[in-house]
Amino acid sequence: MKMKAFVFPGQGSQKVGMLLDSEQAVSGTFNRASEVLGYDLWRLIQEDPESQLKQTEYTQPALLTASVALWQRWQNRGGSADYLAGHSLGEYVALVASSVLRLQDAVQLVRLRGQLMQSAVPVGEGGMTVIMGLKDSEIRTICEQISEGTVEAANFNAPGQVVISGSNEAVAAAAEACQKAGAKRVIALPVSAPFHCSLMAPAAEKLEQALSEVTFSSPEIPVIQNVTA
Repeated sequence: MKMKAFVFPGQGSQKVGMLLDSEQAVSGTFNRASEVLGYDLWRLIQEDPESQLKQTEYTQPALLTASVALWQRWQNRGGSADYLAGHSLGEYVALVASSVLRLQDAVQLVRLRGQLMQSAVPVGEGGMTVIMGLKDSEIRTICEQISEGTVEAANFNAPGQVVISGSNEAVAAAAEACQKAGAKRVIALPVSAPFHCSLMAPAAEKLEQALSEVTFSSPEIPVIQNVTA
């Protein structure tokens, strides 16, 4: 028998106007999230009137709610899954889908997560870039050779696809060096902070306190974690 797994996306997957053709089916989920946040999340993702959707404080609740809404729509149609996982932020979605976290708690957590991440590195000072076509070891070496600023190999998505993260100048220098080393593609991600690198350490420390105050239930569906699998 074939088994099904859901892998929920992380930041960089957002787009103004997403889910427009599914408004009626997902409105309940967005209404609940909006009540927690204190602003109209659906209007934000459809109109983005103040260009906030790329700012992580808003990106994270928006993507989490969109993914949870689609999961609930799948369930309402009789769908299920044998395993759940999520890429970065998407792991919070997996925890909601598995009933480990309540939607209300997850929305509050990821908003705080975004605020803490952005306060660690102000908008415009850090970023992330996908490198395709080089070995992990090659990318690590290139990052270590950048002398100005901080840049690190942050996400090992698949063989031949690694995301580097850090201060803008260092990321740009490493990306250029990767191109010269033979990378097939180099793609800057539409994010407002350098996630998953050492610059996020202050945010992690503060988020730990918030996580300690949240109730985590046993998963109804197994969740495969980013760090340990």
